[in-house]
Amino acid sequence: MPTHRDAAPGTPPGGDGGQVAVEFLGMVPLILITLVLLWQCVLVGYTFTLAANAADEAARVCAVDGDYDAAARRNLGASWSETAEVNCPGAGEMAKATVRLRVPVLFPGAIAFPFPVTGEAGAVREDEGAGG
Repeated sequence: MPTHRDAAPGTPPGGDGGQVAVEFLGMVPLILITLVLLWQCVLVGYTFTLAANAADEAARVCAVDGDYDAAARRNLGASWSETAEVNCPGAGEMAKATVRLRVPVLFPGAIAFPFPVTGEAGAVREDEGAGG
C-alpha cells in the first residue's frame, strides 16, 4: 500500500481521488447546453424543410384550382399545422404558393420563436381544356 512518502512531489495528502468526478460535474452544464443548441438547430432546419415541402404541395394543387390549404397542411405535424399560414394568389399563369411556419422552441407544440420560416414554390397553371 503506498504511503504519503510514495506520492509524487507536490501531491497533497489523500491524493486526487475525486478530481475526475468534480471535473465531470463542471462539464455537465456545458454538455447539456451544447445538446440543447444542436437540437434547436435541428428543429430550425426541419421547419425550413416542412415549409418548402408544404409550399410545393400547395402550388401543385393551386395550379389546378384545388384546395391548396389542405394540401399544404397534409404533411405538416399538428404542431406546425396549427400556426401555418398558407397563401396562393389566384392571378397569372403561375400558381405561387407561400407557406409560413413558426419555429418551435425545443419541443413542437410548445412556445415558438416570434419569426416565421417561409417556404415558396410555383407551378404552371393548367388549362381546363388542355387534357389529352
